[in-house]
Amino acid sequence: MISVDDYRASVTELLGRRDPVRRPLGECAGLVLAEDVLAGVSLPPFDNSAMDGYAVRAADVAGASADHPVELPVTADIPAGRTDPPELATGTAHRIMTGAPMPPGADAVVMVEHTDGGTENVLIREAATVDAHVRHAGEDVAKGTVALSAGTVLGPPQLGLASAVGLDRLTVWAPLRVLVVSTGSELVVPPAELRFGQIYESNSIMLEAGIRALGCEVEIVRSVVDDVDEFRRILEPKLSGTDLVVTSGGVSAGAYEVVKDALTGAGVTFSKVAMQPGGPQGNGRWQGVPVVTLPGNPVSVLVSFEVFLRPAILSALGHTAVSRHRVRARLTERLKSPAGRRQFRRGYYWQLEGEVTGEVGPRGGPGSHLLAAFTQANCLIVLPEDVTEAAEGSEVDVLLF
Repeated sequence: MISVDDYRASVTELLGRRDPVRRPLGECAGLVLAEDVLAGVSLPPFDNSAMDGYAVRAADVAGASADHPVELPVTADIPAGRTDPPELATGTAHRIMTGAPMPPGADAVVMVEHTDGGTENVLIREAATVDAHVRHAGEDVAKGTVALSAGTVLGPPQLGLASAVGLDRLTVWAPLRVLVVSTGSELVVPPAELRFGQIYESNSIMLEAGIRALGCEVEIVRSVVDDVDEFRRILEPKLSGTDLVVTSGGVSAGAYEVVKDALTGAGVTFSKVAMQPGGPQGNGRWQGVPVVTLPGNPVSVLVSFEVFLRPAILSALGHTAVSRHRVRARLTERLKSPAGRRQFRRGYYWQLEGEVTGEVGPRGGPGSHLLAAFTQANCLIVLPEDVTEAAEGSEVDVLLF
């Protein structure tokens, strides 16, 4: 058997790193920046008001208070978007709106709430200090500096910043176009009626959700029957334009292992990985297209996705943090594990206030068919290959979802 770590490395190497592409900002959400972004303008581009109020010279209102307001003539209105604010003369005020440019000569803004709101003359009821409620040019980002660094995962604030510094496109690592295939003559697509001996297909739905959440484009083919010719007939035309094929089922040691039968000798190597669940695995290239083949039981599929496929896809997309956060936790009950295999158990982790180490308890048994228990889990409990029993109260590694 191959080790978990060695097999993970082989899947990651198979997928490699994507090519950089230019994309409109609206299509970059969740993707990873492939090169530094330099600010084409400063943010803010000019000194502007942080409040609705009055632009003044601080010295002119130094003694203002509620009991002794200072009255100033209002000599101009400056709404946001005005491009020609007139100079502020000594002893006057300009009514100004949030985001509007500060007029030359002004060094402070008095909030409208601290005035009578006058339009011809205004009573200032609070003193202002220099720079009060003033946003200075470049205090957020200076022109020519790095606004976003290569490797940044692009979410709403990052994309907003890119637009704010004048960009409409970014260079990102290209998302994968993934074909997800579930196999098994026993599989039926809901809501068709089940006959005795049949089950509803769920693996493709889980894999589609997990892969799409990483920013990839996904097409699914559900319930391919256990026939090699049919498998090839359906899938070979779809290989063109596909960056990765992910299959579930048909890779074990039975008599009707369609994926194994179809792809053995076609560039895909099948292995037994020292883990539970998810031992039967395979990967390679089929007609030049990377292929990762997963077992058929739903828990095995999800564990395999977490342990092998998710980190490999993230790495291909340019992420540097590709692994789930790992913590130590105390077991709430005893667990057993087969010798020589790394066991991944569904678990629920929590940490009590004031405690340094959290606690974790299993959800469901080790069976790879127990999908409902996975919905109650927020982590995987990891028992190493040399551990056959972990006592209640002992500390174990936990991978947090």
